[in-house]
Amino acid sequence: MASPQARSSASLRNSVLGSTARGSKALGFLSCFPQDDERISVILIRHGQTEFNRVFSVTRRDPGIRDPHLTDLGRRQAAVVAQALRPSRLRKLISSPYARALETAGIIAEHLGLPITVEPLIAERFFFTCDIGSPLAELRARWPDVGFNHLRDPWWPQLEETEEAIVHRSETFRRQIAKDVWSDIAVVSHWGFIRALTGLKVPNGSVLRVDPTRPDREAEMVLIPETD
Repeated sequence: MASPQARSSASLRNSVLGSTARGSKALGFLSCFPQDDERISVILIRHGQTEFNRVFSVTRRDPGIRDPHLTDLGRRQAAVVAQALRPSRLRKLISSPYARALETAGIIAEHLGLPITVEPLIAERFFFTCDIGSPLAELRARWPDVGFNHLRDPWWPQLEETEEAIVHRSETFRRQIAKDVWSDIAVVSHWGFIRALTGLKVPNGSVLRVDPTRPDREAEMVLIPETD
């Protein structure tokens, strides 16, 4: 079976990618979220811009910010995603345990009236300082209505993850999610996880559609965010 990277089309890569890192800049236009697509799919969202993303996109250096929060731009990106998802009739919002994903999910959940479920399988590849997470006590204090009891403490890896490790995580999650009612689910995740699952390197605030039952089918980009 071909890898996700091999399955992704060169044309889609060229139209979406501004660079190959988490500080990627989007092209700055918004596409209309499709309302009549009947394909089995999961909505896949990259979290909004963080201070790490803002600095790294300019310097290409790790600024040493642990579990960073969203910038004002990142919060606006999350609000745009929420508005775009209004016609989708979602029933479930799954988020990575990192603060940037939870903040993005929180904005979407507030707009759409959705509960948030935390899933460590969709966390970022542990590589930079930003991938050091927050202890469970801090997460519970900030998001008292979200359940964290199923997570270990600490829940993030203690050693740098390999590419093989995050690809394995993405495939595990794909098989897991394929057992659910796919079209009602949105997932808030990260650059590295989305790349492992789809082969695409997408900007902050991007939205894709993925068919978890068809790993041979390319992901579909449906929303590219504003950048300023």
